[in-house]
Amino acid sequence: MPRLRQVPRAEVDQGVGLRMYDLLFGDRDPVAEPGTATGTPGDWWTVFALVPDCLEHAVQGFGFYRSPKRKLNPALRELGQTRAGFNKASQFVFSQHCKSLRGLKVSEEKIAAIPHWQVADCFDDKERAVLAYADCLTLQNGRTPDAVFDKLKTFLSDEEILELTYITCLYDMHAVMTRALRLEFDDRDEPIVEVAAPQDFSALDFMDTGRKPQGG
Repeated sequence: MPRLRQVPRAEVDQGVGLRMYDLLFGDRDPVAEPGTATGTPGDWWTVFALVPDCLEHAVQGFGFYRSPKRKLNPALRELGQTRAGFNKASQFVFSQHCKSLRGLKVSEEKIAAIPHWQVADCFDDKERAVLAYADCLTLQNGRTPDAVFDKLKTFLSDEEILELTYITCLYDMHAVMTRALRLEFDDRDEPIVEVAAPQDFSALDFMDTGRKPQGG
């Protein structure tokens, strides 16, 4: 379950909240009857509805990257978004934008290769430059070697690079938020936990190389 309260249909604001509920859930109360057309629970929307102007700001961000004013090729944009989801370990962002890539007719081979793009031969030089830059943004906090940026500039205009930067970083934020709040497919327990030692194990002799091996 999400870590924050969800807003039922009866309490949602009559502006952007109700508009998005109608669009995504029809007449249903998405808290009582969760689920969206893409197979997600839909709790990203019901939690963001807690703060209507936050929801509106996020929706405007979606409108920004889908606007016909954008100069950046949508497939390159989605490569950045999908790689951001993978790098931030967000099952939700990664999964949703794999679907978006498929909707843009990007090949299944390329979609499957995003986690290991560095050794995949299916990407052309432009796509590899975009993926390398996405890694700089999302794994290195923006630390970008000149060689990566120079390569990017052989393919993209300054306007396209700014769009790519903004949108990739926007989805870095969404990936982080969905994990922190345990929304959608990111409602998962922490996988890195201590594995219990045998009952007779003593931490005091853990590094004692002279200790007689068990069973010896």
